[in-house]
Amino acid sequence: SWPSPESPITDDIFTADNTTTFLSSYLSYTKNTRFASPNYQTLMAIVTAKHISHIQATVVCAKSNGVQIRIRSGGHDYEGLSYISSVPFVILDMFNLRSITVDVPSKQAWVQAGATLGELYTKISDASETLAFPAGVCSTVGAGGHISGGGYGNLMRKYGLTVDHVVDALIVDVNGKLLNRSTMGEDLFWAIRGGGGGSFGVILSWKINLVDVPEILTVFRVNKTLEQGGIDVLYKWQLVSSKLLDGLFLRAVSQVVNRTIAVVFYAQFLGRANELVAIMNQSLPELGLKRQDCLEMSWLNTTLFWEDLPVGTPTSVLLDRPSKPEKFFKSKSDYVKKPIPKEGIKKLWEALLEFNNNNIVYMQWNPYGGVMDKVPAAATPFPHRKGNLFEVQYYTSWLDANATRGSFDMMKKLYEVAEPCVSSNPREAFLNYRDIDIGSNPSNETNVDEAEIYGSKYFVGNLKRLMEVKAKYDPENFFKNEQSIPPARVKQ
Repeated sequence: SWPSPESPITDDIFTADNTTTFLSSYLSYTKNTRFASPNYQTLMAIVTAKHISHIQATVVCAKSNGVQIRIRSGGHDYEGLSYISSVPFVILDMFNLRSITVDVPSKQAWVQAGATLGELYTKISDASETLAFPAGVCSTVGAGGHISGGGYGNLMRKYGLTVDHVVDALIVDVNGKLLNRSTMGEDLFWAIRGGGGGSFGVILSWKINLVDVPEILTVFRVNKTLEQGGIDVLYKWQLVSSKLLDGLFLRAVSQVVNRTIAVVFYAQFLGRANELVAIMNQSLPELGLKRQDCLEMSWLNTTLFWEDLPVGTPTSVLLDRPSKPEKFFKSKSDYVKKPIPKEGIKKLWEALLEFNNNNIVYMQWNPYGGVMDKVPAAATPFPHRKGNLFEVQYYTSWLDANATRGSFDMMKKLYEVAEPCVSSNPREAFLNYRDIDIGSNPSNETNVDEAEIYGSKYFVGNLKRLMEVKAKYDPENFFKNEQSIPPARVKQ
């Protein structure tokens, strides 16, 4: 079904000569101000596909002309790899392909790649007050990239990751063919559930299983400063957070506030407040949780709470789409397998305090345990399962371009300070917290040795199988970016 008179592709191709639309289209889904200036030398066009045939035509046309494509669903790639390249390329932008159909009796939904998590959550909630999907807490993330990278959220300990609930998918392969689970084969279906966007084809949509939640959940946000014994509470958090009930997710965020450190504990519990207070006072009495700290609300409203929106914000904000990037930022990630001693926490906090006053900076600790310990590491490409206490995201943002170099340097230093405390050989990393520092290839080539460096951090023992699937379905390595999966070497 190539572009037909009913759906001409010409209306959806923007080039640099019709500059206003081109630039606004580029910027709408550019989340990081670091990448706010398109490279007019290499970016040939943006295709805002509205139809499957537009995707097929783009793939076949780019491939036959030796032009790269970068596929963008929500624009949250932390390093912009879904929309920048140093060789001639087109952006295949999926944001118009955003339909969502929810089927309550079967507890399933189809969601297209360009739909945002906020749209998906709204649609699920409109259909049922007791169904949910265990995905991330940022509502503007596109479903295409979030799910393909093994996205997680605050239901992770109870229900695992997004990819643990994908039962079918539609993908356009390197030949422009539209495939579903039965026509693509189980090996390719395995690879796209956590192997990352952009290595195997263009994801058009996912079929997902929804999960059960109660009508009322409980959340809280409680601060402990350094002066209030924050280090002791955070140390103890490491010992208990992965052993709590599966239905309780307790995130700990160390952040710089007024030149000191505050740890903010965010919780979500699949139950009522009184029960939550009882559990917390037994497991982590140091936190001093009180009933008045807790808020009871629907699952849809918890998604606003996790975005730090004030109580009473209308849920319609979940449907907002941005129009331009808001800040410069840089993130990194780690996995922690044994508790960090108090001395180590102190050193990490000292490194946070060294950032420039104008930077927002924090270290977010996300607890493991529960179902994450039960899913085998090879079940999906996402390998970070049993044996982890928690996952770390380091984050800093700034508003002035001149602060970029200094911010990078401080982030590098923080990462070095953390080294003795985290996983090693490989030092694991989370693909969806994209980090170019852990290894990368130039835009136009894929050196397998280099790919094995970053690939082993993102995929650990699953990299070899991913490379074999890649060799089978995209042997010429058409779908690539600076951190894509290369085809396995031909045995000589």
